[in-house]
Amino acid sequence: MHGIAAQVVTDTGRGAAAASRHLLQVHPDDDEEVVEQLREAAREHVAVGAPDAARRCLERALLEPPLPEVHARVLYELGCATLLTAPATTIDHLQSALAMPGLDGGERVDAVFRLSQALLHNDQLEEAVRTVEAEAARHEAGPAKLRLQAVQYMWEGIHAGESTSPGRSERLAVLAATCTGKDNSERALLMLRGFDAMTHGENAEEVVEVCDRSLVNGRLAPGLGWTDTEWGIELLLMLANAYAFTDRLDRADALYTEALRSYESAGWSGGHLALAHAYVGLGHRRKGRLREAETSLRESLRIAERVGRGLPLYWTTTCNLVDTLLARGHVEEAWDIAEQYGFAPPYPSTIVIPDPRSVRGRLLLATGRTKDGINELEAAEKAAAARGHHNPIMVPWAVDLARALATEDPARAARLATDARRQAERFGTDTAIGEALRCAAALETGQRAVRLAAQAVAYLEASPCQYEHAAARVEYGIAARSVGELNRGLALARSCGADGLVAQVREVLETGRGLR
Repeated sequence: MHGIAAQVVTDTGRGAAAASRHLLQVHPDDDEEVVEQLREAAREHVAVGAPDAARRCLERALLEPPLPEVHARVLYELGCATLLTAPATTIDHLQSALAMPGLDGGERVDAVFRLSQALLHNDQLEEAVRTVEAEAARHEAGPAKLRLQAVQYMWEGIHAGESTSPGRSERLAVLAATCTGKDNSERALLMLRGFDAMTHGENAEEVVEVCDRSLVNGRLAPGLGWTDTEWGIELLLMLANAYAFTDRLDRADALYTEALRSYESAGWSGGHLALAHAYVGLGHRRKGRLREAETSLRESLRIAERVGRGLPLYWTTTCNLVDTLLARGHVEEAWDIAEQYGFAPPYPSTIVIPDPRSVRGRLLLATGRTKDGINELEAAEKAAAARGHHNPIMVPWAVDLARALATEDPARAARLATDARRQAERFGTDTAIGEALRCAAALETGQRAVRLAAQAVAYLEASPCQYEHAAARVEYGIAARSVGELNRGLALARSCGADGLVAQVREVLETGRGLR
């Protein structure tokens, strides 16, 4: 009866998706036509943002079962439908599909890419790199090989340990230097190069210039949108993060927001939506919109819990939420989140932005666990050195470690502050230089501290990062004993939602000793 109903629905022109509710109830009977109808229904469901409905259709198609020459394609399509909602399941489907005959040419390359993507999001990054590398070795020079090589560069670029391929950054720089952005493979390489240069703390203006070359009239090129599947979400997040940590927050914010709108309007859920909310939250945090950041990150965490604890996207959300709560001055709440969601070693195989060791070190210091905090920040220092990550805003361990060591080892603290300033000036953003000057001021006394604090305010006033500007303004007000500066800092702190800063200023103003 369900088979007859499905036929009636199809005959009236309502499409395979409408008929699929009946086809799902038909008993498996080795019917090739039912398999094709279910595959078509799955395609229609995916097109309107209903991956769960697509998954049910394809799982039912496997029970029919498909013909041997079609079986691999059904598994591949099922893997695509479950991609970031159930990474472990996706891996099983795609590995099975690739082990069968039937996937060739561009379809096989796409399956390998999606398998590597699922491995990445299941915290199996080294296997993801090996998978792509092995497939690239099977191809002659051409578009397929170039795409696989770019994907390998991408996964190696977000590996949290030491570089899996010595000389990778140098080779990427040479390759990207020849790219004009004439096609999406070249644009992808430019995005990868921009992100790589940003993480290494190279000159920010040059980073932005490379990133801009990857765009078409200031926008993502056709085929490189957030819901396009050839390159995936990770590449575009690398581009957005390269802008975010080079003080081009308006560009980063526009990309993060575009991602969220794209996934919501397409009906995508799972990992894509969780990451979009997380990075919208990161954009708010960088701009100093701390209340909005907390709201976005809590929504991301809610979705990420459905995908699976301990996965890289889960770490991204938790790290940023802890960082935001610390900026707000909600230290106990930040500690509770860290305890509840396992924000502690061991860390995932992918890099997390901002650096989780630096954020956890700051958390430990804020909760009075000074020795543990210093140890964590020293671990952050070693990990950053091994990876060549010298962006002082993305990996901010140095300024916190310098402050923590100011009393017990002032000479080392001074060296750290000097190195942080040198690195910040090499990178060249107002935020990086301002933060380094804030640190230097905290280690000084008297008029030298006042002068450095005033310089920090000047740089951070020009920065798009308003929380850091508020903190610098408050520190300058305290150093200069200026009621006017403290009131300006208070107004900024309130607008950011930085409750801890607000309380600090009120206490100083109420005490009033030495203020003018």
